Amino acid sequence: MSTTPAISVVLVDDDRLFRDAIAAGLRREGFEVLAFDGGAPALAALAGQTPRQTCDVIVLDWRMPEMEGPQVLERLRAGGVTTPVVMLTSLSDQVYEEAALGYGAVDFVDKERSVTILAHRLRVAASRSGDTPQNTVAEAEGMARIGDLALDLVARRARWQDREIDLTLTEFDMVAMMAQRAGRDVTYRELYDLVHGSGFQSGAGSDGYRSNVRGFIKRIRRKFETIDPGFTAIENYPGFGYRWRPPGTS
Repeated sequence: MSTTPAISVVLVDDDRLFRDAIAAGLRREGFEVLAFDGGAPALAALAGQTPRQTCDVIVLDWRMPEMEGPQVLERLRAGGVTTPVVMLTSLSDQVYEEAALGYGAVDFVDKERSVTILAHRLRVAASRSGDTPQNTVAEAEGMARIGDLALDLVARRARWQDREIDLTLTEFDMVAMMAQRAGRDVTYRELYDLVHGSGFQSGAGSDGYRSNVRGFIKRIRRKFETIDPGFTAIENYPGFGYRWRPPGTS
């Protein structure tokens, strides 16, 4: 018998029938599920006064009355909740996927996808979340420095020129992959697999995922450029992917 603890999920969706169906399906997949019918009760439990509800991953419906998913996500982050968030919606256009990720969600799942697919994506999100230690003690194996970039691989934090960069978990994973392979090319596919897991397809055509990766890299560059307007460490390899420029090269 497995002793691995069940992944705990907070599900927020105002559609009772859909919410109950998804919750039941996830429980059959082995998850522990706590469901809320809107943003306000979820916030009261997750970002309210003690005792707080804790979980491994949060699933937010995009369209809800009174408070939509992105607003709930913003308030969760403002309240100090760093749990990975997966946005769930019937708005399947790529612009909404990019917007969800831009708000800080780690994934975006179309409501028409099966519970099996959702369960897979939640496992990926939960496996990447990690716990930020309450008392941070720097250990050599948990830190990496590449030129002006410092990576805390335990707390999943990045600093550029000794100033913290506000990266999402997914953005951190992309930066860490490129920087730790500085000077070597990283493919679009490798970077995209950090978001959705190996083999997942998105966008128009077999290579549609490339536009998603380009959106991520654009946001990452903007964040570095707010600190260093001359930031040029991320180089594009047209048609293939990206590379992190090795320190000391021009």
